[in-house]
Amino acid sequence: VEYPQYQMNSTDDIEMIPVSDDPQVYLRDVARWSTRLTPGEYDRLNQQRFITVTGNIYEKDLGAALKEVNAAVASLGELPKGVKVLVKGQAELLNDTMSSLQSGLVIAIVVIFLLLSANFQSFRLSLVTLSIVPAVVSGSLFFLLITGKTLNIQSYMGMIMAVGVAIANGILFITNAEQFRKEGNRLAYREGAFNRLRPILMTSLAMIAGMIPMSLGLGEGGDQVAPLGIAVIGGLLFSLASTLLLLPLIYHRVQGGKPNSSASLDPDDVESSFYQPS
Repeated sequence: VEYPQYQMNSTDDIEMIPVSDDPQVYLRDVARWSTRLTPGEYDRLNQQRFITVTGNIYEKDLGAALKEVNAAVASLGELPKGVKVLVKGQAELLNDTMSSLQSGLVIAIVVIFLLLSANFQSFRLSLVTLSIVPAVVSGSLFFLLITGKTLNIQSYMGMIMAVGVAIANGILFITNAEQFRKEGNRLAYREGAFNRLRPILMTSLAMIAGMIPMSLGLGEGGDQVAPLGIAVIGGLLFSLASTLLLLPLIYHRVQGGKPNSSASLDPDDVESSFYQPS
C-alpha cells in the first residue's frame, strides 16, 4: 500500500493511516515510530556496502589535506568489525606519484655514483662529488618555503634537474683539481676552483636566467609550473656557492693529501702510473 506523498504533510498524517476497517484501527494504535540518521544512499562493491564521502579543498594543497584526513581517520580508534575506511581519488594518485619520484631520485643518485666511480676509479671521489646534493635539496626547499610553494610533482622535477646541473659542475671541478694534484700541486683544490670558475658560473647562471620567467608564473597555467622554476633556482644558487666554496674544502680534506698512485692492477705497468715522489 502506498500513499501519495502530497497527502503526507505531517507526522500526524502518518499516525492516522488506517490499518483496519472494522473496528477502526490506526497506525498509531499498533506501532511506534522515531527519527534516526541513516545513509540516504549507499552502493555495493563485491557484495559489500560502501558509502562515499567527498569534499573539496579550499585554500590548502592536497598533501596537507590528506594529512588531516589520515589524522581524522586515525582518531576514530578501533573501527567496528567489518568496517573499513579507504582514501581514494587524487590522494591515491598523489601518493603513487610522489613515491615514484622519490624512488627515481634515489636510483638516479645511485647510478650517478656508480658511473663516477667507474670514471674516477675511486669511491672516495664519487662521494666527494655527491656531497653537493644536500646543498641542492636544501636550496630548493628553502626557496619553496619563502615563496609559499609546496613540494609537489613540479617542484620535485625541478629539484632533480638542479641536482643534475650541480653534479655536472662538481665533476668539472673534481676533474680539474685531480689534474693539478697529479701534477704535484699542493693547492690543487684552490687552482681547480679558480680554473673552472667561469664555466661553473656560466652554466649555473644561464640555467637560473632561463628559469626566472617560469618561476614568476606568468601566462595561463603559470602557477602550476612555477614551483619547478623556483626549485631549480634555489637549488642552483645554493649549489653554486657550495661548489665554489665548500666542495674544494671537502675535496682537499678527503683527497688533497693522498699520494698519486696508478689505478692499474698490473704492477709492471709503469707508464700508466701517475705517482710522483713528494
